[in-house]
Amino acid sequence: MLLLAKNKRRRVRNHQNHGISAVLAYTVLTLLVACGLVVGGAMWYSQHQQAEYAARIEAEKVADEKRKQAFIAKVAPTAQSLYKTYHIFPSITIAQAILESNWGESSLSADYNNLFGVKGSDPNNTKEMTTQEYVNGEWQTIKARFRVYASYAQSITDHAALFTRGTTWNAKQYEHVLAAKDYKTQAQALQSDGYATDPDYASKIIQIIEKYGLTKYDSVTTGS
Repeated sequence: MLLLAKNKRRRVRNHQNHGISAVLAYTVLTLLVACGLVVGGAMWYSQHQQAEYAARIEAEKVADEKRKQAFIAKVAPTAQSLYKTYHIFPSITIAQAILESNWGESSLSADYNNLFGVKGSDPNNTKEMTTQEYVNGEWQTIKARFRVYASYAQSITDHAALFTRGTTWNAKQYEHVLAAKDYKTQAQALQSDGYATDPDYASKIIQIIEKYGLTKYDSVTTGS
């Protein structure tokens, strides 16, 4: 009887141990599954976020490119129409407008259609604004009066005429600009003839022309 009782207790303990082991195994399995779901969910969320970010960046790039092409399309016709009269390559005019107005988004261009920072003195058709100029080897912030225009076309025309009339102190100020036979020579002449104070002005203009393929507007106009 004693032996039977001992065997019975042993079987009960074994059964209990098996039950505990099963519970532990189930718990561990549940935790593993839960961890897997958490990790998998985190990975999916991260990938989803990255995909959304990449899509947003791509959409912004597309929108930015459309905006830039729209600005070029707005400026190009007037630049081309003035070439025969003023001999300024359309690619040069377009690149200058891009650089000096920040694609038409500067305050001067957005509010007053002044694409090239043309200055004036008459209070009736100018506005005083702050600007930066390269003076004595460094950039300085100054105040100056700038022309106000009714349209981009008016601004572009006045800008082109500037090169033929020269400055008040030198009517032939831009003779090398007018004599240039290609966009690179004309860009360099803008700097050497004193049009811009920025020492990197010519290289910036050339870079913009080549990056956006602006010479196509020259070939249509000049036949070259």
